[in-house]
Amino acid sequence: MLSTGAAFAADTIRISAQKTGTLSWELDVIRAHGLDRAHGLTLEVSTLASPEAGKIALRGGTADIIVSDWLWVSRERSLGAKLAFYPYSSALGAVMAPDASPIRTLADLKGRKLAVAGGPIDKSWLLLQAAMQQDGIDLKNAASIVYGTPALLAEKAVQGEVDATLNFWNFCAGLEAKGFRRVAGLDDILPKLGAKGSTAMVGYVFDEAWAAKNTEALARFLAVTHEAKDILATSDQEWERIAPLVGISDAATLKIYRDRYREGIPRRYLEPVLQELVRAGILVGIRGPSGGYRLARERRRISLGDIVRIVRGLETGEDPISDPAGSALGHQVVRPLWLELQQETMQRLDGLTLEDLCARAYRAGIEGRGVAGGDFEI
Repeated sequence: MLSTGAAFAADTIRISAQKTGTLSWELDVIRAHGLDRAHGLTLEVSTLASPEAGKIALRGGTADIIVSDWLWVSRERSLGAKLAFYPYSSALGAVMAPDASPIRTLADLKGRKLAVAGGPIDKSWLLLQAAMQQDGIDLKNAASIVYGTPALLAEKAVQGEVDATLNFWNFCAGLEAKGFRRVAGLDDILPKLGAKGSTAMVGYVFDEAWAAKNTEALARFLAVTHEAKDILATSDQEWERIAPLVGISDAATLKIYRDRYREGIPRRYLEPVLQELVRAGILVGIRGPSGGYRLARERRRISLGDIVRIVRGLETGEDPISDPAGSALGHQVVRPLWLELQQETMQRLDGLTLEDLCARAYRAGIEGRGVAGGDFEI
């Protein structure tokens, strides 16, 4: 049995969240629905004014988890920091300009005043510069750049103190409601840099050593955040409840925020996979305080191939095998070989069942932790 409710000893997790960020919304949903208590967690939340403050809190040891971008995590890891990244959202920012502005393309930013939220090493700013350099434009020197907090720069854009702003997605949604338009979104820029499919640029970030010592608490926290995302993904009434926290008073603007948030929820996390397995008749959902999932049929009748096909069906990126670009060697030798290997692998997985895995685990002396009489536990 996979239990979604539990009687755990309470564990404390320290979280630093930007006061105006989406994590604050989710934490409010968690508290309002008692999701933290249901999973045996005590969440100590400190609200900060900027993303940089959260990074300092994490590196200084006063926070266990923050939300940040993978470019910063990659940079810190290259400097020796043992940080881990778990996908949080694929919602991305954009370059926004007033509807009447002559700025129609990114090239039009030359000679203009551009407000960049998040600072000089913000992920969106680094990616925008890289994309424009491919067109021979050094935007950092070609435009007048000012840095600041997302809220401050959004307000300066509204007041006309800057020509355009590169801002976080939620502030872009607010500007959109005030008559601004997107010159270009980061989702338009990423493919130019080689990205395929939806990319989770922002994630939960934590120290590897802390995660190793608090594995179960971390797993419960991630489960809690998934439940909060599910509520925000399906309940319009919940958005009406948190509207004051979001800072929105009219329904039209709230709808923009809601839709943009939902577009950014990572598709590949555990709950959607489990729900897809339910639809495929592999799992059955159990409701109630001790609910969860159980196998819908005997283990011997569920092959690993069945499960792999369902999980792969949730992938949003393009299959690199289908890419028309490449050399003759790639088309005529490498790709056919790769397809053969894929087919052989799937045939092998089709020949293995969950019962086979359980038998192998038994022979290896690995004891299950599931509830007596249940089928499995995650």
